[in-house]
Amino acid sequence: MMKSLLPGLIALAATAALPAQRLTLPTANDAIYRGDGEAFYQYIERNFKGVESRPWEGGQYGFTRNPNESAIGLINVKFHEGVDIKPVRRGPTGEPLDDILATAAGRVVHVSTEVRHSNYGRYIVIEHRWGGSPYYSLYAHLSDVAVQPGQNVTQGQRIARMGYTGAGINKERAHLHFELNLMLTTQFEAWYQAGKPPDPNYHGLYNGLNLAGFDIAKFLLAQRRNPGLTVPEFLAGEEVFFRVLAPAQSSPPDLLRLYPWMGSASGPAPASWEVSFNRAGVPLRIQKSDVAVKTPTVSWVKPAPVPYWMLTRRLIYGANGKAVLSPFGRRLVELICALPSEGPSPLMPGDRPQE
Repeated sequence: MMKSLLPGLIALAATAALPAQRLTLPTANDAIYRGDGEAFYQYIERNFKGVESRPWEGGQYGFTRNPNESAIGLINVKFHEGVDIKPVRRGPTGEPLDDILATAAGRVVHVSTEVRHSNYGRYIVIEHRWGGSPYYSLYAHLSDVAVQPGQNVTQGQRIARMGYTGAGINKERAHLHFELNLMLTTQFEAWYQAGKPPDPNYHGLYNGLNLAGFDIAKFLLAQRRNPGLTVPEFLAGEEVFFRVLAPAQSSPPDLLRLYPWMGSASGPAPASWEVSFNRAGVPLRIQKSDVAVKTPTVSWVKPAPVPYWMLTRRLIYGANGKAVLSPFGRRLVELICALPSEGPSPLMPGDRPQE
């Protein structure tokens, strides 16, 4: 009896020995660790100027879709906020059979089972508490789920099965869309309703618009080299692409309470807050500023020879070191800084990654 339990006990001990923020892959597909991107990422179908292709690179995180011509050559302008992991097991009819596993221990905070309510199809969000801050792993396009909101899960626990629910996916392209996110605010509903949306918010705080996904593949590979790497340390190495000044309100931005490593709210009230973003619009730092502004204003942007909308998922407009916030960029800053809304700003194609 003891002999039969030994492998399970060894596996449990190995998981328990992992640092608190050390993630494991959410499926059995580990080709990313062998440098085999084609075996790891699910391809997308592309038709550019009449030429059809199936690049696996489109399943990566980042600006991987919708190629556009520019002064410096082709640029992919559509942003993909997670990674699309292809299946390693299929049934006789081609159905994906891969189990979906929790990337780390945490608590299930959202399960969306109504396929029509999201381009993610069926999806699960798990909250992880590391260093006193919340981080959110998201698992999408599921065929079925095995957990419920409020349930605690262990690292590597089966939570679902891979599927192809959601917009634009068929059986052949079945995959897991996987993200790791920061939460932008706990006041999301007020911001959402201020935009006069055509549909209700079915997902509460766990609506994709309130979750900022950072480069999960890059993080996994970095942790492979440095098992003790934390999210704040990882994001500290991300390039700041632009900064925005936002008028200070009666309370500091929620991000500083959720993620104190981004900056400090102690001391005298500032005239404004300066938020630093990477290209993808992920907030990296929030600092006090004595510069008074009436509306969100771009205070700095990295020089670039092509229009900024091509590089920043349409968050800012302009080029060559001069930029202004787009309507979507303005709404993002309003969300982060709890600013009074200047009116609804419908999302434009490419503003949010969709499958």
